[in-house]
Amino acid sequence: MHRLFKTQYEQDFLLFRNPRSKVWYGLLMIALVAIPTFAGEFYVGELSGLFIFAIAGVGLMLLTGYTGLVSLGHAAFLGIGGYTEAILLARGWPFAVTLPAAAVVTAFAGVVIGVPTLRMSGLYLAIATLAFGSIVGNVLQKWDSVTGGFDGFPVKPPSILGYELDGPWANYYLALIVLVFVIWIAINVLRSPLGRAMVAIRDSEVSAQSMGINLALYKTIVFALSAGITGLAGALFAHYVRHLAPDAFDVLLSIQLVTIVFVGGLGSLHGAIFGAMFMRLLPQGIAMIRDDLPNWLGRMPGLEPSVFGLILVLCIMFEPMGINGRWMKLKNWVARFPLHKAAASRRQKSYAKSERLR
Repeated sequence: MHRLFKTQYEQDFLLFRNPRSKVWYGLLMIALVAIPTFAGEFYVGELSGLFIFAIAGVGLMLLTGYTGLVSLGHAAFLGIGGYTEAILLARGWPFAVTLPAAAVVTAFAGVVIGVPTLRMSGLYLAIATLAFGSIVGNVLQKWDSVTGGFDGFPVKPPSILGYELDGPWANYYLALIVLVFVIWIAINVLRSPLGRAMVAIRDSEVSAQSMGINLALYKTIVFALSAGITGLAGALFAHYVRHLAPDAFDVLLSIQLVTIVFVGGLGSLHGAIFGAMFMRLLPQGIAMIRDDLPNWLGRMPGLEPSVFGLILVLCIMFEPMGINGRWMKLKNWVARFPLHKAAASRRQKSYAKSERLR
């Protein structure tokens, strides 16, 4: 089995764990760049949507997976980013400015919700963010003069240097570039003192505070960072759907984003990608088998949300580390075969019982 032996402290700050990782990620990037050259328009569009939700998943993973703060209002951040992008483009702003502006405006909204909820955690924080999402949804519906209300808001295609980025292929490469950038940002944040403080807050707020970590400051920063990344996803989502409507950013979308984090695997950027793949492929799978199901089940309203909820509950009960955890166990099993021991794959606790005090 391949093991990585570290001899210098600086090795903890490397972008790639070992040379083999560089090769595999390089091959993956080559494959992703080449896919639109032979894939059809439908598949390119689906992959674009996958990349967009993976960006939002990374943003929520930093908040929930690494800091331990559960949010049920991230669909609101997605909507704020999307409407900011569409409104600024309609007013003649260049795309090179509207995209970061969407992230900045959404990050400010993250501060607005982060500051009042500093003393909340667990279920209370989830309810507070859910209420925030409901407020934002009502604002998008009622502010007709700006958002268009229930009629929606058309989204102009972006353009760079006079070249219009329209069509599924342009959206694909744009989403891929932003996804790679966001993952690079997230990796660097997690290797920084901010990232170590996030993990400390997740494991034990009492222990983190005793080590001098300013809980209020770091929670606010993480809320802003998570919201800003989700705002970027919202801006790309606006170009993906081409016409924004307020009912698209409802509580179901927030639950889907939470599903990405929990099913993909808490505390893992790979988990955000796996979760986005799951969330985009499951509706397609349900649509394919719906006609083969019994009529009472196939035509049942709310089938897709019910399946999402059932899988989320089963994942929490039987595979708490999600798809990424199962993938890591499979890798370890292959590496140790035929000397594999069942006890070696048991889920290990990430912190001692004494550190679980709040």
